[in-house]
This record gives sequence, structure tokens and C-alpha cells, in this order.
Amino acid sequence: MRNVKPIPDSMHTVTPMLVCAGAAEAIEFYKQAFDAVEELRVPESHGKLMFASLRIGDSHVMLTDEFPELGSLGPKSLKTSPVTIHLYVEDADATVKRAVAAGAKMTMQVDEMFWGDRYGRIEDPFGHYWSIATHVRDVSPKEIRDAMNHTSELAEFARNN
Repeated sequence: MRNVKPIPDSMHTVTPMLVCAGAAEAIEFYKQAFDAVEELRVPESHGKLMFASLRIGDSHVMLTDEFPELGSLGPKSLKTSPVTIHLYVEDADATVKRAVAAGAKMTMQVDEMFWGDRYGRIEDPFGHYWSIATHVRDVSPKEIRDAMNHTSELAEFARNN
């Protein structure tokens, strides 16, 4: 046990754990939408998933079914999610298109953003929000702040005219 690493080689220090009403179906969606690779599935005696682990790109996402008796509810039961999972990909347009074809709802079209990403957002069929981006240009923190101030000024101008 002394040689066990506190953070396994294949893991990052932060890994999302998604609660889904229908975790097995969610796994299939993530495979179709994001080319996820299933690494582990642990069902409980009644067939619900206690735990599953997927790899999307170089990161892991853990999943579990809802267990209301334990206070474990997903976004569909809660009627919202306060969390957005950010996913960097090679081609944001293609990934969003694939996710929508697999059953996601587009909540923001992919477009070029002032911070240097091509960026869009979806809601997956299980109520989880995803922002999907491809970095297309490097922008300094000052340029980002200036662009954001300009965007805020344009929004204020539009509201008042």
C-alpha cells in the first residue's frame, strides 16, 4: 500500500460526477456525442448504476443513477443544474452537431468569442449543461478585459436606444 499514488496516473485532480436519471442511457449518449470510452460500470442489485467511469479525451467523467433515498438527484428531478461542464475539443462545430444529432438541445450556437474560443452550449438529454469549445486564437488577459468592457458598453447602448 505504501507505493499507491494518492492520485492515479490516469486521473486529474478534479473529476465531475454526474447524477443521471438513466445513467446507462447517459453512457450511450456520451459515447455518441463525445466519443466517450466506458472504463468501468458497477451496477447495484436492482440494476441501477452505483458508479460508472467514462473517459472523454484525456479526462474522466463519473456517473451514477439517481438515488433519491440518499439525496442523490440529477438535473431533471431538480428541474435545473447550477453546473456547466466545459469541454475542449478539436472541432466545436462538429462536436455540437454530433451531440444534437444524439439528442442534445442546442442552447447557444457555436460562434467566435472575444476570449479566443469558438464556443457553443448544449443541454444533454439528462439535464446537464455543456459548453463546448475549440481554442482558435491566443488573447491576452488585457485584450479579454477590453473586449468584455466593449461588449458590456454595446449591450448598454442597445438597451438604451
